[in-house]
Amino acid sequence: MRRPYNLRMSRAPFLSLDGLDGAGKSTQCRLLAEWLREQGWNVTQCADPGGTVVGQSLRQILLDKSQRMSMTAETLLFMASRAQLVDEIIRPSLEAGNLVLSDRFLLANVVYQGHAGGMDPEKVRDLALFATAGLEPDLVVVLDLPKDLAKTRRTGKADRVESRDETYHERVRSGFLIEAKQRPDRIRVVDASASAEEVQSRIREAVRDFVNRFPHS
Repeated sequence: MRRPYNLRMSRAPFLSLDGLDGAGKSTQCRLLAEWLREQGWNVTQCADPGGTVVGQSLRQILLDKSQRMSMTAETLLFMASRAQLVDEIIRPSLEAGNLVLSDRFLLANVVYQGHAGGMDPEKVRDLALFATAGLEPDLVVVLDLPKDLAKTRRTGKADRVESRDETYHERVRSGFLIEAKQRPDRIRVVDASASAEEVQSRIREAVRDFVNRFPHS
């Protein structure tokens, strides 16, 4: 049996960035990690799904447009990838005192498969917490922008999830904002419609006071 994980036993924070595809999460994670290292943090970066051999294999299945799967199957594959990521990367990093910064985490499933996909968001959250043995980010920064703008910012061919209709992606955006309103202590919303530099400045403002509560060398 996997032991429950009490994040408060760690002396390092766990952060994630989330939002619509095209919101700039990968760029902003990179910029934020660079800044955090300048502030003296040892930073472990990861992406969810993915980040491990098992997770990368599952990611390829999840995003493959040729795959047809139920929303339940999709949710469970995301959870399997995350369980491996927590066990192999995130938990050891936190226990070593490293700040962890993840490109997406469990909020994405609460929104994409819950609010937008028709599953019960609370059941999805419960399943996600089971997969992580209770671990969730201390703070989530949601990069918010209109779905039409997000679509224009995507690069490359749309994957299986990105290819869903406009109504679905509108529900995704709405889901993120609903969750942020319900959990203001854990979720901060940042307007991602400005330049990458301005968005990064807003993200740093959102996380600065929070991370400074944790001791670091």
